[in-house]
Amino acid sequence: MEDISQTTYRLIASAYQTYHEQVRRYICSRINDADDADDLAQDVFLRLMECGQMLREETAKDFIFTIARNLIIDYLRRYYKRQEITSYIYDVQETTVNDTESRVVARDLQAHEWLKVLSLPEQRRKVYCMSRYEDRSAAEIAAALNLSQRTVENHLFMGRKEVREYMRQCI
Repeated sequence: MEDISQTTYRLIASAYQTYHEQVRRYICSRINDADDADDLAQDVFLRLMECGQMLREETAKDFIFTIARNLIIDYLRRYYKRQEITSYIYDVQETTVNDTESRVVARDLQAHEWLKVLSLPEQRRKVYCMSRYEDRSAAEIAAALNLSQRTVENHLFMGRKEVREYMRQCI
């Protein structure tokens, strides 16, 4: 930092005594955080020292409040950016937790379904599995198992009904 004359030091000291409390209140009213307002008020006068030879008694107040305004804007930008990042992290974490939880629940339900399917009579189990897991129509299942289409539909109806009732008990 360049050498500041004694006159400039006196001017800054005088401005500090005169305006420090006003600047602190002004900043605090904008950011609603007293501790950060104290820090920013100090920063205003540190930045004022950087103005050096440009500083005049007539312009000191204007410089001070311009610097304060700029520091507030910078502070709020950082604050809202931090909030945005925190919100994003929370949303991603929440989604991840929900995805993981959903997968666990789905896997658990699938395991319960399999338990019930395995307890079905053999013919009904075959018909149910071909329909549910192989995505075959009743006509295709009837042809593959050498059964009438009506028998396949009955097996599907009864198998789905038994599995559905069992799943309701599980839930």
